[in-house]
Amino acid sequence: MIVTADTGYANEENMKYLFENDINAYIPDNQFRSRDPKFSEQKIKYVKRNQDTKKTKCTYISANEFSLNVEEKTCICPANEDMWLQREGVDIFGNEKIFFEGRISKCRTCELKNKCMRNPVSEDATKGKGRQVSFITQRNEDHKKYTNWMKERIDSEKDKEIYSHRMSVVEPVFANIESNKRLNRFSLRGKEKVQGQWQLFCIVHNIEKIMNYG
Repeated sequence: MIVTADTGYANEENMKYLFENDINAYIPDNQFRSRDPKFSEQKIKYVKRNQDTKKTKCTYISANEFSLNVEEKTCICPANEDMWLQREGVDIFGNEKIFFEGRISKCRTCELKNKCMRNPVSEDATKGKGRQVSFITQRNEDHKKYTNWMKERIDSEKDKEIYSHRMSVVEPVFANIESNKRLNRFSLRGKEKVQGQWQLFCIVHNIEKIMNYG
């Protein structure tokens, strides 16, 4: 049995489950096409459209302009003011991080406030907070171990061919049920009722295929 899924299911947790349970699956990451030479011209074709729809980037001062001293666990903001160590912790990827926050009394009167704060008026509130920044102090090199395993599978020519069948086998079914049968949303509530409604639409789809193709 071969299991395929779209990029929405591509995360480390899912890949680990597939690997540990020896499931023959193919789930590409969202950079799958960009690594495929066959789609190299697609970037040129759609680059103008992407530029037209691209959102304006944030113009506030980035964390790169803050001076971090990892050993002493101190941070100096672009206004040359020291920030207080808020906390240390580990993110969802296992990276060790350190968090700093600007002193509220300094941020309120800072000349760079409008450029530094995402919401410059937030620190004027009674419970306002100064500028917050975080840095990765130690990366977890294994946090994408299983994702990289799937990349190696999905990038091989043989496995690309296997996954390509999804477009002709699975996607037309969804297109028919959603567009032709108008199932844009379930009208029932509860897992059992929704499952029943979905199976009825699947039965109709299968009967239609038998009628048309035998």
